[in-house]
Amino acid sequence: MIKEIEVTSVLNKTKKRDPWFLDDYTFNPYSSCSFNCLYCYIRGSRYGTNLEKKLSVKTNAIELLDKQLANRARKGQYGIIVLSSVTDPYLQIEKEYKLTQQALEVILKHKFPVHIITKSDMISRDFELLKEIEQNAILPSDLPQLKKGVIISFSFSTIQNNIGKIFEPGAPLPTKRIETLRHTINQGFLTGVSFMPLIPHITDTSEQLHQSFKLFKDIGVDYIFPATITLFGNGKADSKTLIFNAIEKYYPELLEKYKKFFATSTQMPAYYQNAFRKKMNELCQEYGLHNDIIKAAVRKYTS
Repeated sequence: MIKEIEVTSVLNKTKKRDPWFLDDYTFNPYSSCSFNCLYCYIRGSRYGTNLEKKLSVKTNAIELLDKQLANRARKGQYGIIVLSSVTDPYLQIEKEYKLTQQALEVILKHKFPVHIITKSDMISRDFELLKEIEQNAILPSDLPQLKKGVIISFSFSTIQNNIGKIFEPGAPLPTKRIETLRHTINQGFLTGVSFMPLIPHITDTSEQLHQSFKLFKDIGVDYIFPATITLFGNGKADSKTLIFNAIEKYYPELLEKYKKFFATSTQMPAYYQNAFRKKMNELCQEYGLHNDIIKAAVRKYTS
């Protein structure tokens, strides 16, 4: 059941801009997530094993956003707003509530730039609105290289539907995402892939990586952010438990390896992470893909 709530603030100022996602502000009109990805970092007892059952809609989000952006604009505190940092801005309930669409209208009104991170094909509904933001946004004074005010990142952990169905059971299939990714690139937006988390021995194999990087290169993405997996908790609703359950069911031969990987840490062992970073740098060079939005923007808008 969807819960409607009122909140006291919706625009969050980040302490430090992330070098990958360039977030000065974050905005989340919804809480929890119907995509129900097993690896999601927001998991835990608060939301239960099925995130969709705890969906909340912030009914006063647009009114608050308007006030908060007006205040920031008066002070000249322009910065990139990330939609969304803890859930997808284009959940199925967006078709009914349209809070993301309304938020983009408010963002356009106050001339802020945006970075949308999504797994959904629904973003195509807002292309015309995003084009207006792209042309009218006032960029942060220290990021003139961006040239335009819209960045769009599509999130993938795999390009294979059969794997996606296991680890992202409520999300649009990877093939649907790829189709929308193509469409977005054809619209001319600065567009890339948040390629995370890669799942050890499943989506990080040499074959899978080369297939993915080649596809993204051929499609024409401007940048790619590959990252490995982090797993938390031992409760029944925690990401570590849910991933382990999926591994035991679909990839039982890998279960002991996963137990060793995460025996003492939420992250993969240091030797794996070092090899991972080296491999990703090699792949980015081989396929000519940036893992930096600023560099990607310079290439896109000056070539």
